[in-house]
Amino acid sequence: MRSQVVFFILLQLLGTCICQFPRPCANSEGLRTKECCPIWDGDGSACGALSGRGFCTEVLVSDEPHGPQYPHTFFNRTCRCAGNYGGFNCGECRFGYWGPSCAEYRESVRRNILTMSPAEQQKFISYLNLAKNTINRDFVISTATRAEMGENGENPMFSDINTYDLFVWIHYYVSRDTFLGGPGNVWRDIDFAHESAAFLPWHRVFLAHWENEIRKLTGDFNFTIPYWDWRDAQNCQVCTDALMGGRSSLNPNLISPASVFSSWKVVCTQLEEYNNREVLCNGSSEGPLLRNPGNQDRNRVPRLPTTADVEFTLSLPNYETGAMDRFANMSFRNVLEGFGSPSTGLAVPGQSTMHNSLHMYMNGSMSSVQGSANDPIFLVHHAFIDSIFERWLRTHQPSRSSYPRANAPIGHNDGYYMVPFLPLYRNGDYFVSNKVLGYEYAYLLDPGQRFVQEFLTPYLQQAQEIWRWLLGAGIFGGVIVAIIAILLVVARRKWRRNQKRKRASSYGERQPLLQSSSEDGSASFQTTM
Repeated sequence: MRSQVVFFILLQLLGTCICQFPRPCANSEGLRTKECCPIWDGDGSACGALSGRGFCTEVLVSDEPHGPQYPHTFFNRTCRCAGNYGGFNCGECRFGYWGPSCAEYRESVRRNILTMSPAEQQKFISYLNLAKNTINRDFVISTATRAEMGENGENPMFSDINTYDLFVWIHYYVSRDTFLGGPGNVWRDIDFAHESAAFLPWHRVFLAHWENEIRKLTGDFNFTIPYWDWRDAQNCQVCTDALMGGRSSLNPNLISPASVFSSWKVVCTQLEEYNNREVLCNGSSEGPLLRNPGNQDRNRVPRLPTTADVEFTLSLPNYETGAMDRFANMSFRNVLEGFGSPSTGLAVPGQSTMHNSLHMYMNGSMSSVQGSANDPIFLVHHAFIDSIFERWLRTHQPSRSSYPRANAPIGHNDGYYMVPFLPLYRNGDYFVSNKVLGYEYAYLLDPGQRFVQEFLTPYLQQAQEIWRWLLGAGIFGGVIVAIIAILLVVARRKWRRNQKRKRASSYGERQPLLQSSSEDGSASFQTTM
């Protein structure tokens, strides 16, 4: 009965947008009009309409059959961008395109974090920390439900948030429980990004969106998220102070003080408290980042995934099967997500495999769905999961129809928009090769390209990073050699002058070498040498 009531509410709210909040729309006017069509500064028009970049239009939600849903609604008009334009005001380019007219396609390469040079690794860590300490200039978060903000939006409740925590909040929001109104009336059986078909496309967009925000923040438009290839790993290879933080010697649940991540505070981790109070995560700090890799429940996660596990998962031909949930058998998505066995393909309740096993193995902030993105290992882990998704797409080359158009759990159908992104992205649009989105993985390149990316490029970059030192050392060495050469020349000249003096003195000698007495009548003579 409750499902029918909620479904009726959905019908009354078709055309609304469950989304994140651009600053220009996070105000009473945006809430009152339910419109988020910001001005593009390039031409002063909404959505860059005067330049043909996009236009403001109604949000049309798919009417394909799905499970019951109760959306958290804010906008029913947003920008729809044309061509290769993107962004909430069509002022940016869509993934993979660059330039003032977004006409240049460029393919970036995501690399293995373990093969990057120390300088490159440190740059990645510094970018993470910069994101953690910089308020995002484009987006804010909602700290209250739409109902709490008033019927006409007279009480807007939004908050600034740093760029890193913005994405923690997004991951929390997409999987949070839904408040249906009234004390204790919380609907827990809802997740727009996990346990069904949208798991892989949603996280693909999440990473691409995060990558784009880091590029905008740093001005480094060559930046890509690295991946951690954890196949056959015996431990947390990235859990070092040079990378994602080692273990604290004082408390095994904390990060080593030698790592910058030891000072990080987590957000959006107290789901039960939010439910009890019927409030949203407001981005406040909730304690230190927690991690204790390798001390997980071994009955649930006996080991990390192996190469054989990955290869079996890739062999499954069906993207989704059955009810398209965590109980699906022989489903590539379900096995890769970690609810199915990577040796039989059958659902294994009570076990965490593949993707899920890494989260549980970390035994801390990563082990809770809503708060897992607090740990930066989330990024390098999901980048590798995305690469496995890419391998499956290339191996099986599925048609768009292989992605479920109907009857998937709430929010997972092909035509549904991903929660809570703005600009809007449909699930099925990202059931495509990552090359369409402008990126590639180093280990999926052909051998020649892979050699350049994983071996030659790091060497050249390292040489470039130390060329000033090498030049200085060369100049210094040259100066030393020149000084020694000069000293040798001077010494040799001095020696030759001394030799000449000795010869000159021998030619002018007056003392005879042989003498005879005048009395014996012999002659006196000297010889020259």
